[in-house]
This record gives sequence, C-alpha cells and structure tokens, in this order.
Amino acid sequence: MSVTEGKKAPAFTVDTDGGGKIALKDLKGKPVVLYFYPKDDTPGCTTEACGFRDALPDFGKLDATIIGVSKDSVARHDKFKAKYELPFTLASDEDGSLCEKYGTWIEKSMYGRKYMGIDRATFLIDAGGTVRRIWRKVKVKGHVEEVLAAVEAL
Repeated sequence: MSVTEGKKAPAFTVDTDGGGKIALKDLKGKPVVLYFYPKDDTPGCTTEACGFRDALPDFGKLDATIIGVSKDSVARHDKFKAKYELPFTLASDEDGSLCEKYGTWIEKSMYGRKYMGIDRATFLIDAGGTVRRIWRKVKVKGHVEEVLAAVEAL
C-alpha cells in the first residue's frame, strides 16, 4: 500500500505496551505522530525515542499524540519504556501488518547482505485523519525538531 500526503491515513488497531490497544479512529480530533523504528534499545532508536520523550511537553501543548511502532513484542516495549522513561505509546507490530500498510517494511542492505527491515519513517496525521507530512529514511539528528515544527504549522 502506498501512503501519500493529502490522503486519508490507513486505519489500524494494534497492541501496545502495558497490554493495551490503540486504534487510529480513537485519536480523531488531535494530530498524531506515527513513527516507525527498527528495534527497541538500539542506539539510533533509543536516541530517537528519547528525543520524542524530551520534546513531549511541546507536543503536548499542541495536543499531539506520539506513537512509536516497531516489530518488537509488547514485553520488549515495556522494558524499553521503563528503561528510558518513555511517556508515550509504543505499538507492537509483530505480524508486520502496520508496517505493510504504511510501506515501511523494506529490503535493506548492510555489508553487502540484503535483508528485510523497518525503514525509519514518520507520518504526521492531522486531526481529521489525513496524512499531512511523511518523512522516509529518517536521519535521527534534528528529526524531532522538524516534526514538532510541522505539527505547529498544522
């Protein structure tokens, strides 16, 4: 599936840390920052998560919801959240269906070896459920600030 700016965001219901569930339809009326990352407790992913954590008061003033998505289990998300005191939802996409919907499950290459993995990407969904911005192949440095500026501009 191809997600494009200006179109409705693909619907989802997914398991979250703490044994919960979250559905996009339940977040109508507020902006949603849906960010996909490869793996809990790895250097880039931890830096990105801590960046969103540290900027959460600014996102909160804008009534924005932040959701981090990886294929890690709920139990692994719980440990990651506790270790870094992450105050936002982490969604577990173990079966990869959410990654498929948003086009973030891609072929990667490292040291000449090809494998499938999550493309670090962020989607800004407005209060009406429309995708307003897409960042693909995200570089962690400066990304949270760029996302915050885009939410402020909504």
